[in-house]
Amino acid sequence: MTERAVVRGRVTLASGKEADYYVDLRRTSLDGEAAPLIGPVMLDLVAGWDFEAVGGLTLGADPVALSMVHAANAAGWADSHGGRPLDAFVVRKAEKTHGLQRRIEGPDVAGRRVLAVEDTSTTGGSVLTAVEALREAGATVVGVAVIVDRDTGARERVEAAGLEYRAAFGLADLGLEG
Repeated sequence: MTERAVVRGRVTLASGKEADYYVDLRRTSLDGEAAPLIGPVMLDLVAGWDFEAVGGLTLGADPVALSMVHAANAAGWADSHGGRPLDAFVVRKAEKTHGLQRRIEGPDVAGRRVLAVEDTSTTGGSVLTAVEALREAGATVVGVAVIVDRDTGARERVEAAGLEYRAAFGLADLGLEG
């Protein structure tokens, strides 16, 4: 994963912080060989959490959620969840101004227990934007799960918002320093 996902060189992150490398998990989460591995890893990470749908702020969360949906449903998710398959949703950065003017695309999340995911997190800002939109839409957010945590404050911000936070990998797992 490291050779696909880690790009060396000075970059500005979505948080506005600068770094000497960029963890571009879309190079992994959209790769035909690597993408199917993400779902099982993330499902193991959140084992024991009760949720009906998974997603987050587009674009980082989209392939993560879909990989989890495919893995869950291939493994018989519905059999242990009242006959319902795991659903996915996409949270837009802003509400659409045309069509149905939805901020959250996919099956309705109102009244449902949902998991907010992200590919990589620096400050937690993106996933907390998704959490806010989900709560406004009437969903119960059970927690936040990310593939890679940069160990730069995301966990603390998410936990301060009253949510449990889990990361599959840290920077040390990728051979990087925090």
